[in-house]
Amino acid sequence: MDSRRDFIKKASLLAGAAVVSGNAGNISKFALNTMKKDKLVLSFRPYTLELKHVFTLATSSRTTTPVMLTEVRYGDLVGYGEASMPPYLGESHDSVAAFLSKVELGQFNDPFKLEEILDYVDSLSQGNPAAKASVDIAMHDLVGRLIGQPWYKIWGYDAEKTPNTSFTIGIDTPEVVKQKVKEAEEYKILKVKLGRDTDKEMIETIRSVTTKPICVDVNQGWKDKQFALDMIHWLKERGVVFVEQPMDKKDLDSNAWLTGKSPLPIIGDEAVQGVSDVVNAKGIYSGINIKLMKCGGMRNANKMINLAEGLSLKVMVGCMTETSCAISAAAHLTPKAEWADLDGALLISNDIYKGTTIVDGKIKIAEIPGIGIEKI
Repeated sequence: MDSRRDFIKKASLLAGAAVVSGNAGNISKFALNTMKKDKLVLSFRPYTLELKHVFTLATSSRTTTPVMLTEVRYGDLVGYGEASMPPYLGESHDSVAAFLSKVELGQFNDPFKLEEILDYVDSLSQGNPAAKASVDIAMHDLVGRLIGQPWYKIWGYDAEKTPNTSFTIGIDTPEVVKQKVKEAEEYKILKVKLGRDTDKEMIETIRSVTTKPICVDVNQGWKDKQFALDMIHWLKERGVVFVEQPMDKKDLDSNAWLTGKSPLPIIGDEAVQGVSDVVNAKGIYSGINIKLMKCGGMRNANKMINLAEGLSLKVMVGCMTETSCAISAAAHLTPKAEWADLDGALLISNDIYKGTTIVDGKIKIAEIPGIGIEKI
C-alpha cells in the first residue's frame, strides 16, 4: 500500500497537479507492474491533412496542412502525439523529422519523470514548438494511460465547464461563406477570418443567414489603428463578441492603444506564442489565445493558463488544422478557458483518430485515459 501511495504522489507531482483521491483506485495494474522495467521508444511518421474547403485568411490560402504523427511506446502501452505545421510557424515535415531524430527517449526508463523528460526535449534546440508539442502530447497521453485517468481529472478540472467551440469561416465568396455557415448549423458561435478589403462583405453575408454570435480573427491584417477602432465599433453593432490579433504583433503601442479604447475584448494570438509572452501581453491585450503548436504542448499551455489567470487576462484555447489527437489534448485545458476554438479536426476530411466530440456546440471530452483518443 505504501508503494502505491508513493507512486501516486510521484505521478501527480510530475504532472503538475495532485491526483484526487477518487482517482487513486483506478491506477492501471500494468503501470504498477512495469515501472522501471521498460524504456521509452519514440517513433514518428509524416501525414498530410486534406481540408474540406480552401482555407483563406488575411495573408494566405491553402488546401492541405502537413502534420507529423508521433507515438511513444512503454512496454505494451502507446501514447499518441501530433505536430501540425501551418506555414506561418515555419516548420515542415523535414524540420520536424530532423528535430525528432535527435530525441533519445531511450535514456529514460520512468515515464513519470515527465518534467525531466520534457525539459530534456526542450533543451535540444531553440524553437521547434510543434515538434516539441508532438512529444509532449504523446508523453501526456502515455502517462494518463498508465495512471488510468484523463488529464482533466489529473489536473483537477471540471469537464462540465468546457465552453462551446467556435466554428471557423475562412475568407471566401459570399456563396461559399453561406455554405460554410450552413455546415456550421450545430455550432453556437462562429469565428470569421478578416483582414482583407472584403471584411464588411464577409460579416454582412453571414448576417444575411444567421444571427449567431461571431468572433473575428484579423491575423494582423489591419494596418491603421483608427481604422481598426472604427471597424471594431462597426463589428460590435453586428453581434461580434471579441477581436483576435487585429494588428501587427510587433506594433505594441497600436495594439495597446486599441485595447484601451475598444468596446470589445482584444485577444493576442500571433503575439503570444509561449509562456514568456504571457506577462508581456498584460496591458497590450485583453486576453490570449493558447495553442499547443505555438507553446510546445500541454505542459506549457497549462502554465500559460495559470499565469494568465493570475494576471487577469482572458483565456482562449485555440488550435491549428489538426487531427483529433491534438484537438483532444487541448480540450482538457478548456474548462479553464472563457472561449475555445477547437474545430481543427472538423475542417479536414481524413482524420485518423476519434476522441473529443462536439455535442450541441459544446466540447465533450472523451472519458478515455490520457488525452482521450482512439485510432479509427
